[in-house]
Amino acid sequence: MEHVDSVVVGSGFGGSVAAYRLAEAGRRVVLMERGQPYPPGSFPRSPRQMGRAFWDPAAGLYGMFDVWSFKGCDSVVSAGLGGGSLIYANVLLRKDERWFVHDEPRPGGGYAPWPVSRADLDPHYGAVEAMMGATPYPLDRAPFDDTPKTHAMQDAAAELGLDCSLPPLAVSFASQPGGAPGLSLPIADPAYGNIHGVGRRTCKLCGECDIGCNEGSKNSLDHTYLSAAAHHGADIRTSHEVKAIRPRPGGGYEVDYVHHADLAARKSRPPVKTISCDRLVLGAGTYGTTYLLLKSRKAFPGLSAALGTRFSGNGDLLTFLLRAKDRNRVRPLDASRGPVITSAIRLPDELDGVPGAGRGAYIEDGGYPGFADWIVQGFDVGNEIERAVKFLWNRFTEFFKDAPDTNLSKELSDLIGDGALTVSSLPLLGMGRDTADGRLSLRDGRLAADWTTRTSEAHFKRVRKTMQGIADVLGADYADNPMWFRKRVITVHPLGGAPMGDHPGEGVCDAFGEVFGFPGLYIADGAAMPGPVGPNPSLTIAAQADRMATRLLEGAPARRGAGAVTPVPADSGAGPVAGTGSPHGAGTGSAYGSGAGVRAGAGGAPAAEPGRTSLSFTEVMKGFVTRGAADPRQGAIAEGRERLSFRLTITAEDTDRFLAEREHTARAEGWIDAAGLGGRRPVERGWFNLFAPDGAEDRRLMKYRLHFSDGAGRPRTLTGRKNVLHGPPTRIWPDTSTLYVRVLEGHVAEDAEAGVPVVAAGVLHIQLADFARQLTTFRTEGPGGPVKLVRFGRFFAGELWEVYGPDAL
Repeated sequence: MEHVDSVVVGSGFGGSVAAYRLAEAGRRVVLMERGQPYPPGSFPRSPRQMGRAFWDPAAGLYGMFDVWSFKGCDSVVSAGLGGGSLIYANVLLRKDERWFVHDEPRPGGGYAPWPVSRADLDPHYGAVEAMMGATPYPLDRAPFDDTPKTHAMQDAAAELGLDCSLPPLAVSFASQPGGAPGLSLPIADPAYGNIHGVGRRTCKLCGECDIGCNEGSKNSLDHTYLSAAAHHGADIRTSHEVKAIRPRPGGGYEVDYVHHADLAARKSRPPVKTISCDRLVLGAGTYGTTYLLLKSRKAFPGLSAALGTRFSGNGDLLTFLLRAKDRNRVRPLDASRGPVITSAIRLPDELDGVPGAGRGAYIEDGGYPGFADWIVQGFDVGNEIERAVKFLWNRFTEFFKDAPDTNLSKELSDLIGDGALTVSSLPLLGMGRDTADGRLSLRDGRLAADWTTRTSEAHFKRVRKTMQGIADVLGADYADNPMWFRKRVITVHPLGGAPMGDHPGEGVCDAFGEVFGFPGLYIADGAAMPGPVGPNPSLTIAAQADRMATRLLEGAPARRGAGAVTPVPADSGAGPVAGTGSPHGAGTGSAYGSGAGVRAGAGGAPAAEPGRTSLSFTEVMKGFVTRGAADPRQGAIAEGRERLSFRLTITAEDTDRFLAEREHTARAEGWIDAAGLGGRRPVERGWFNLFAPDGAEDRRLMKYRLHFSDGAGRPRTLTGRKNVLHGPPTRIWPDTSTLYVRVLEGHVAEDAEAGVPVVAAGVLHIQLADFARQLTTFRTEGPGGPVKLVRFGRFFAGELWEVYGPDAL
C-alpha cells in the first residue's frame, strides 16, 4: 500500500491552503481532487459543452457544476482543480469581529458557538489575502469607472443610509501587484510558477466569473495555492475521488479512492484503491466532507454526535431588479459589465450596537455573462411581439409600393430593440447570519439535508425589504427568485455538518480543525464552520485552514524516510545543527559552545536548558541570484538570474543571553532551495545575528551564515546581510525585509571570506504573505516565556527606534 505523510482530500479553500502549507514545510503531500483541471480557455461556453458540464460520474458526467436539491434549499458547488474558487464571485471579506458569537443552544441545534475569534484569525486573514492578490475593484480608474451597477449600488446605499464598500476581490486587474490596471493585459507569473503552464490576462469585465474565467484573470486556487503547492513538491492528483476513510491499525489513516481515468466512459466502475497516511486533511467541502464522515462513521467509534448538525446556507438569497428608470428614462445597470460582484452593502447587526437591527447581513450586486443578455431579453415577451408585428406590417406595405425601401437596416434594428430589459436589470445577492439549525444525514446511502427558511424568517424578511428599498431608489421593479414562492432558496455557501467546538459535546473538531478523539484527522473546509460566517465565507474558511496548518506543523515532526522532500525540515525539531566553533571566527562570542545540542519541546519549539528560556520563530525569504555574479544588486537583475529561497527556524537557546550579548547570535536551521544548487538542500550549520553592531551608532546589521552542500555534494556557504541604516521610518520595511546574499565555495567563517570564490549573488525579500505568517510562529519554551517574549519585542522596537527615530536635539 502506498504510504505518505499527509493526504489532503479536495482542492477548495481548505484543502488547497493545507496542501501548500504542508508541502512548503517539506511534508510529502498527496492531494486528491475528484474533478479535472481547468486551464484558462477550457471552461465550457457552447450549448454542447454546457450540457456536459455537470458532475454525475454514474451518468458519465465529469463536469464542473455539482447541483444538489434538498428539503428547503437547492445548492451549487464545484468539482475541479480549485474547488469552489472556480465558480465563486471572488469576494474576500473578513468575518465581522462582533459576529464571532457564542449563542446559547436552541431547540434543534440552531446556535453558533464560535471557538475562535477575529484576533485568532487576523494574521491568517492577512496571509490569505496576500496570496490571493486581494484588491478592491478599481472604480476610480478608467475604463473601470464605467461600471453602472457599482455606481447604482453606491447611490442606493447613500439614499438608504447604509454603508457601501468595494470589497477585496481575488482578481488581477493589473499585470503585476502594484501595477496600473488595464483590460486584457498579460499577467506575470509569480515566483512559484503556473500549474497549468498557460498564459493569463487581466480582467476584461465580461461577467463570466461564476462559470469559470477563461482569461485566467481570476486568482482562483489553481493559480495561487495549488501552483505554489506543486512548486514545493505536492503530488496533486486530479480525477481522484475519495470513497471512504478509516483509522489505520497502529496509527494514521487509510483512504479508499477511485481514479476516473476514462472520462469518456459512461457508468464506468473504476477499481477502488487505497493509500495510507500519518495525517488526513478533509477539504472536500461541506457536502463532501460530511458525507465521507457519515458514510465512514462505523469506522470512527466515539465520533461526536454533532456530526451532521448546524448546517446552514449562510443566509443566501437571490433576487432581481428589473427595468430601472431615472426620470422616465432607462437607467443603465449593465449587469454583464465588470466582475460578477464589485460592491457590498452592509446591514448592521444588533451586536454592532444598533438596537433592534437583528442579525447582520450583506447585499451585493450580481452579474452574468454578456452572452446571457440574449436569454434575459427573451423574457421581454410583450415588447418582442409588438416589434415583430410592426416589422411584418412594414414589410407587407413595402411590397405594394412602386419604389419600395430596399434598405432594411433601420427595420432590423427596431426588430432587435434597444435591450432595455437587459441593460436596466440587475441580480442582487444577499447573505448573512441565518439560523444554523439544518441537519445533514444519510438516507438510503445518499446525502440528505433537512433545512427550512422558517427559523430564519426575520433574516430573509429584512434582506428582502432592504432589496425592495434599493429597487425603489433606482426606480426598478423588484422580483423574488422564482423558487421563493415555495420558501426555497438557492445557496452557493453551504456551511456546517462537522462543526468545530470547545468539546465533543459541542462539535466534531476542535478550534484548530482536529477531530476529537482522532489525532491527525483534520477538517479544513466549510463543514467545520459552527454557524454562518455572514459575508462571503471563502476567506474565513481559507484563514481557518491556514491556522489549522500552523498547528499541525507545530505538533507533527516530519518523517525522514523515503520520499521526504527535505531530510531535515525547518520545524522538525531535529537534533543539533550547530557544531563546535563560531561562524565569525575566534573570539566573537558564539551563542552556543562546543557540541551544543537541542531537545525538541512541545509545540515545535526547541526545549531550553533547565532554568533557561528559548525563543524561536520561522522566516521565509525568496528572490533571485545569478551564478558567477559577485555583486548582489547586479545578481538580482541580471539576465540569467535564477530563483532562490530559504525557510529558516531561528532559535535563541537562552533568551536572556541572546538579548544581552553584543552580537545577538542565534541558531538557524532549515533549507535552501535553488535549482542551480541542486534543488532543496538542508542547512547543515547555520547562524543568525539580529541587530549586530557595525561601527556607527545609527547602523545595525542582520546577518545570516548558512553552511550546506550543493547537489554534487560540494560544500557551500550562503552569507547574507540586511542593512539597517539611519533614515526616515518609511525605510523600516524595505531595510528589514531585503537581504543581500552571496553563495561562497566551501564552509567559510566570517573572518575567512577574503579571496574565497563567489558562486552566486543576488537579493532576497520577505513577501507580505510570508511576513504575516511569520508573526504567528514566535514560540518560547521554559520559565517565564510570555515575559521573555515581551522583552524580545521591546528590544526589537528599541533597536528600530535607535536607528530610525528622530535625531537627538
